[in-house]
Amino acid sequence: MMRDGYVARWRGREFQASPDGSEVRLYQPEATEGFTEVRPGRHVRVVPANEIEELAYVRTTCTWKGQPFIVLAEHDGWLRVEYTGGRWPVAQAMRLEAFDFGVYQGWAPVREVTDVREQRV
Repeated sequence: MMRDGYVARWRGREFQASPDGSEVRLYQPEATEGFTEVRPGRHVRVVPANEIEELAYVRTTCTWKGQPFIVLAEHDGWLRVEYTGGRWPVAQAMRLEAFDFGVYQGWAPVREVTDVREQRV
């Protein structure tokens, strides 16, 4: 599973999370007491931030063709990746799309990607 977003530990369990000032929204796929379904397979519970045991940003990183990337998504044997090396000539040589100023993304075949790891920021 490729993750890119906030996670929170609450009552000994880790959830996808969205901090919002003095509150944190916790998300999970299954229905559980205290969680409200916002759409099929997505349930939310808002808790006070002071009840959160740990809050972190989790990001999946990898190496593709010797260059550093963040993994944004996975689909059908491909990874949507964002180049983090900061060098336009490298991004251009790799034929990455200019997603925004200084932000270059592309699709990498899973079989060509190495060093996939989860980083807590």
